[in-house]
Amino acid sequence: MATNVILPVLGMAQDTGKIVEWLKAEGQHVTAGEALVVIETDKAAVDLEAPATGILARVSAQAGDEVPVAQVIAVILTPEEAAGETSPPSPLSLRGEGGAESRTVPDRSLAGAGGLSGGTPLGADKSAGPPSAAVAAPSSTVEQGAPDGNGRRLASPKARRIAAERGVELAAIRGSGPGGVVLAADVLAAEPVASAVATLPAPHNVSGEPAPGAAAATSTTSTIWRLMAERTTQSWTTIPHFFLVREVSAEALVAWRERAARDTREKVTYTDLLVRVVAAALRRHPRLNASWQQGVVTLNDEINIGLAVAVAEGLVVPVIHQADDLTLGGIARRRADLVARAQASRLRPRDLADGTFTISNLGMYGVDAFNAIINAPQAAILAVGRVAERVVPVNGQPAVRLTMTLSLSCDHRVVDGARGAEFLATVAALIEDPSSLER
Repeated sequence: MATNVILPVLGMAQDTGKIVEWLKAEGQHVTAGEALVVIETDKAAVDLEAPATGILARVSAQAGDEVPVAQVIAVILTPEEAAGETSPPSPLSLRGEGGAESRTVPDRSLAGAGGLSGGTPLGADKSAGPPSAAVAAPSSTVEQGAPDGNGRRLASPKARRIAAERGVELAAIRGSGPGGVVLAADVLAAEPVASAVATLPAPHNVSGEPAPGAAAATSTTSTIWRLMAERTTQSWTTIPHFFLVREVSAEALVAWRERAARDTREKVTYTDLLVRVVAAALRRHPRLNASWQQGVVTLNDEINIGLAVAVAEGLVVPVIHQADDLTLGGIARRRADLVARAQASRLRPRDLADGTFTISNLGMYGVDAFNAIINAPQAAILAVGRVAERVVPVNGQPAVRLTMTLSLSCDHRVVDGARGAEFLATVAALIEDPSSLER
């Protein structure tokens, strides 16, 4: 039986994905779980794996194409089906009868949030289970520009949000999505300044007039950078942030890393130690391992810690899943693998999904302290500065000690000051005495 290859949904902010490179050619045999195609989403360039074993066929999107999420981009046939095909129809029909443009529209209601899973709203019946995050295959066809069942112009949720923020009428925009659906890019294109290009001032002469023949310098940005900008703007403007800052002794942390270097075959970093610390703290303070969704605080059953990683195209946040169940060596191996594949643009969709808390460590860049923007829909993010010698009071006398500064950014809809302070106190205590975590 043929299996559809569907462009995945990795987040509510995602409307489309860009095909970067097919790793298998049409007609080649593929194995389930094998990297099939590289796609660029709102989070990163990731490897999409083959959902089944068989023959790749009916490839309908080529390198460079922007494809709506949940759209079928190819199928995998059994050898018998492949042998029996002579002129297979494309799963993405670009032309209907009579040459009229027609495309199928994915059912976004089943697309899921692409973020947290296994969460349970406070007071909800756990037996009902979490909402399904399955992506439905395209199932209906609509005419260009047709309204939805409520008489509204068909548009993605992200496009509606941006249009509302900018006062743009959706009815006046021609949609480029399947069936004329208005996408976020269509709304942004309706603005006088394109969001994907930063225009710099032109050179001026002494009088303040532009120099003769001078042209404005421009710098194009990647899809990942542009969407990162949109998501951080949305987080900063819609989430009520507050910040808690605490300086902690790092003497025991440094000693712990030195012991780990002797006892563990993996190269252990301070980030690995912090993942171990934060995972243990989240187990004691589940309210920090939660999110605000549709007016309800949702607690997450798993502790999945994301790590902010800088790559050439922008910022990605790969996730160490079930971090509280891993040994320090297991955390180090997982972190090293994720960072290496992130920098090589070889992350898989599952590497970016289901994060419940994020750590951003800029200590390796010599940064003493900073406040981070929450990685929505998570409730908090921990910003970590460098380990450095500082003069601190010890028994009433000045002394030089190794310290580090932690800054916790919290969503006030989920966490109040007291809960945030208690969590940060637990993190500080485990950093200053990690003996319970070394066993």
